[in-house]
Amino acid sequence: MVDYHAANNQSSAGGVQTYMEQENDWDRDLLLDPAWEKQQRKTFTAWCNSHLRKAGTQIENIEEDFRDGLKLMLLLEVISGERLPKPERGKMRVHKINNVNKALDFIASKGVKLVSIGAEEIVDGNAKMTLGMIWTIILRFAIQDISVEETSAKEGLLLWCQRKTAPYKNVNVQNFHISWKDGLAFNALIHRHRPDLIDYDSLRKDDPVTNLNNAFEVAEKHLDIPKMLDAEDIVNTARPDEKAIMTYVSSFYHAFSGAQKAETAANRICKVLAVNQENEQMMEDYEKLASDLLEWIRRTIPWLENRTQEKTVNDMQAKQEDFRDYRCVHKPPKVQEKCQLEISFNTLQTKLRLSNRPAFMPSEGRLVSDINGAWHTLEGAEKGYEEWILSEIRRLERLEHLAEKFHQKAAIHESWTDGKEAMLTQKDYETSTLSEVKALLRKHEAFESDLAAHQDRVEQIAAIAQELNELDYYDSASVNARCQKICDQWDVLGALTQSRKESLERTEKQLESIDELYLEYAKRAAPFNNWMEGAMEDLQDMFIVHNIEEIQGLITAHEQFKSTLTEANKEREAIQSIQAEVQKIAQSNGIKLSGANPYTTITPESIDSKWEKAMAMVPLRDNALQDELNKQNSNDTLRATFATQANTVGAYIQEKMEEIGRISIEMNGTLEDQLTNLKEYQKSIMSYMPEINKLEGYHQLIQEALIFDNQYTSYTMEHLRVGWEQLLTTIARTINEVENQILTRDAKGISQEQLYEYRASFNHFDKKRSGQMVSDDFRALLISTGNSLGDGEFARIMGIVDPNGTGAVTFQAFIDFMSTETTDTDTADQVIASFKILAADKNYITAEELRRELPPDQAEYCIARMAPYTGPDAVPGALDYMSFSTALYGESDL
Repeated sequence: MVDYHAANNQSSAGGVQTYMEQENDWDRDLLLDPAWEKQQRKTFTAWCNSHLRKAGTQIENIEEDFRDGLKLMLLLEVISGERLPKPERGKMRVHKINNVNKALDFIASKGVKLVSIGAEEIVDGNAKMTLGMIWTIILRFAIQDISVEETSAKEGLLLWCQRKTAPYKNVNVQNFHISWKDGLAFNALIHRHRPDLIDYDSLRKDDPVTNLNNAFEVAEKHLDIPKMLDAEDIVNTARPDEKAIMTYVSSFYHAFSGAQKAETAANRICKVLAVNQENEQMMEDYEKLASDLLEWIRRTIPWLENRTQEKTVNDMQAKQEDFRDYRCVHKPPKVQEKCQLEISFNTLQTKLRLSNRPAFMPSEGRLVSDINGAWHTLEGAEKGYEEWILSEIRRLERLEHLAEKFHQKAAIHESWTDGKEAMLTQKDYETSTLSEVKALLRKHEAFESDLAAHQDRVEQIAAIAQELNELDYYDSASVNARCQKICDQWDVLGALTQSRKESLERTEKQLESIDELYLEYAKRAAPFNNWMEGAMEDLQDMFIVHNIEEIQGLITAHEQFKSTLTEANKEREAIQSIQAEVQKIAQSNGIKLSGANPYTTITPESIDSKWEKAMAMVPLRDNALQDELNKQNSNDTLRATFATQANTVGAYIQEKMEEIGRISIEMNGTLEDQLTNLKEYQKSIMSYMPEINKLEGYHQLIQEALIFDNQYTSYTMEHLRVGWEQLLTTIARTINEVENQILTRDAKGISQEQLYEYRASFNHFDKKRSGQMVSDDFRALLISTGNSLGDGEFARIMGIVDPNGTGAVTFQAFIDFMSTETTDTDTADQVIASFKILAADKNYITAEELRRELPPDQAEYCIARMAPYTGPDAVPGALDYMSFSTALYGESDL
């Protein structure tokens, strides 16, 4: 049998010394953070007093009360149970130094190597050195679990027991106390390794004394394991002593340790292969998600870049509705996919680093930076498309208004010109009397006045047609044709007017009389009639406004027009009085009028009729303007409602962005607590989503009302959407950082205290509180942790923590570096050694051996990837496990 007691003592002493050398690397030049020093003083003082009370004393000030060495020696005697050399009672410095040296020599005799701690520092009351010394004592005498690969001795022994007893009924090892009371677990351990010694099926769970005595006697007789406990000690105790059970069980472990080597080797290979399989699946998932997202972006951008113009406002508003549906329905899931893609990439890289694997390099064009670049292009296309839609709606509104105005004015003009060519080409003056000729001449003069008055309308029609052409109106051809016809007809009318005037003037010399009253009537009626037509045209004129100021301007102009109606009515009555005077003179003198006024076609009846129509249009115009004013007031209220909600949401997003920035730097508690708090914080943020949706509803009403400006807020919906997406993404990234820290801690065996120390050190040198630091600050941080750096070494470290050369180091990169530098990981050589054990020291392994030693899925994984072995000792079916092992760590290609 193996002398496992001696082996254990030897390995324990060596392990403690190595462990203590690592833990006691106490840099005498490093200044403690005040917060850490305060915590250490309180904790170490309490621990010391818990032992010193047994000797009837205690300490108050840790660096002062140990200076003479007396209480320090007393503390070591209490916790070790041994006597130290007699202390010196003198008060001189040399006496104090001698006492402290006796204490330090005793600690060293226990296999502990003291680093940078001398008696002079303790006597001088050096707080840092005193705290370091007490920490060394606690590690040696209070911490019993010794690190063994991935698990502590206690956890490793429990796992070994669970695996060995798993096939046995009525055995469920969960601890080192009550799980062993019925004695079946002890018998199962013996039967698993020596089935010839135990008839396990004959044992009964309700007879623990027999079971325990059977296991203890067999172990003592056949396995050379002394009987350490009586069965009654275990059965008659509600909860057996854990340390006693552990000690007894460890004897069985050492007795069967030879059979453990193959199992350990298989476990190591299973672990390595499981990590590799998981990483490969994550790589495939990333590639698919990246490809799908890039394909969606590729298909979406051409749609957003399409600038095909529509003919009407309704058609463009349909496009606007399609775009709104894209923003609210189709894009949000893609935002989540993009965030998940980045999180998956970071998690995969962290796992690869922790398992000592090469970094993952996605396929060409599928890097996270490529995704971000494509996303940036997509958002640029979105912004341009939305701006184009709004500008097109404004343009089409303007075009529809101008087209309607053009056709209205053209219709009025065409109505006026109807029959004018025939009138101007008739030869009535050739057979008329002198008075009739004079009347025709005066009538022609009135017509010229009317013609001049209509010149402005023709110019307006031409100007509107020109503007429609400049704004690319879809029916410009018909507008241009109609405008050209009006202009050509106008030129003809001008030429005919001039020709008729010349003819009448030639005849005028032969004519003398003209009815002055008719002439006066015609001269005054024509402009008044034109004024009424213009007024009616203005009263029917279409208008379009976008704010209260514009409609109020129209209302003011309308009120000014109404103020002129009194004078206009007086003019109408004066014109009508002229006609009445004609009738009066004719009746008084017995004159028989030949018919209508020879100088004008404007009759008193037509003036009264147009006046009545104009007066009827005034209240209609009043109502139209008032309705528009009410609409603009409603739009202004909608602006204010949107602005109130937008200002609230904007302030909320800004507050939460600043808050998450502080949280990421000032997080306290365990990483699990931090992760729980962050996820609760994420839920609280998501509970604000109804406010975002409410704002989207207001924004939809704003767009449906065709409101394009808002003086009550500086926020736009686009700005707030981007801010909200950034807030959600920042929270998700922060949660991912904590999850990666948990992965690092669990994989590397980093304690919670070390993580706290890393975080506090990083925050201390992160002067900008940005979560990352420049290279100079990072160099200062490394020096503070005890690293003496030359330029070459620092450049090497920067290449690890900042592989992309950005000049900034994140906290995650810092802890990855620290964990890599201070912990051990599986290597290709270790995996090769494990395969060699399974292969019975051969340079190759067979498929049969792999299937026997490994789980089925991992055995097949190896068989599918191992190349045939070609060495001189090769046999049929031999597989090369050496090249396979190195390929797992990126040293060659599979």
